[in-house]
Amino acid sequence: MREVFDKARGAAPCVLFFDELDSIAKARGGSHGDAGGASDRVINQILTEMDGMGKKKDVFIIGATNRPDIIDPAVMRPGRLDQLLYIPLPDMKSRMSILKANLRKSPVAPDVSLEKIAQATHGFSGADLTAICQRAVKLAIKESITKEIQWEKMKEEGRVGADAEAPDFVPAITRAHIEESMAGARRSVSDHDIRKYEMFATSLQQARGFADFKFDGAGGQAPASGGEDLYGGGSGGGAAPTSGGGGAGEEDDLYS
Repeated sequence: MREVFDKARGAAPCVLFFDELDSIAKARGGSHGDAGGASDRVINQILTEMDGMGKKKDVFIIGATNRPDIIDPAVMRPGRLDQLLYIPLPDMKSRMSILKANLRKSPVAPDVSLEKIAQATHGFSGADLTAICQRAVKLAIKESITKEIQWEKMKEEGRVGADAEAPDFVPAITRAHIEESMAGARRSVSDHDIRKYEMFATSLQQARGFADFKFDGAGGQAPASGGEDLYGGGSGGGAAPTSGGGGAGEEDDLYS
């Protein structure tokens, strides 16, 4: 883990992306029987490396997970992975884009309506839509191979000239391929899972936010001069102290 962050610092500015973050950042304390708490040590190292990322190092850390409920809360504290972005299932427009992207290199018959497929796949994830497209492509390839084998048998039987050139038996993905593929399609994310994700995102936002916070009076005027200065910087100032003798742009970097 230390080596990954060292490479990120050396390649800055860059983005450090952790897919399936829950596999390495599970809540600590439940790692019985995993070689003496190895997963806890990994999380501790992640937290140390995140805290060591100074502002001088332009490294943006992003994590993706479908199990946010089991991630250690310390990972999502301010200054670490503190911005939660809930990515919902694709809507109609997004499903159309996913289908077009998956079939962009495959010839599709003119009578195949991607819009009809997108309308019928409400609640499907991007992976589910990709599976439909891949299954249709495989069905088309299978049909093409079968017809080529039949063509070769016809040549051996003399029903077709030996020098006859085989036609393109399956020039495009047809409606029959799509319909057969759709017959085996299924959703990988249930309505129960969707509600669970939405509730988690809402509860986390409520725990962090102050939606009803407002300044007294209009304009949000600063307090009158002569008031107490919490940082000892004189009246009317209010600037937070910086580490060392420099300004905010010269703060100490643990790895510089």
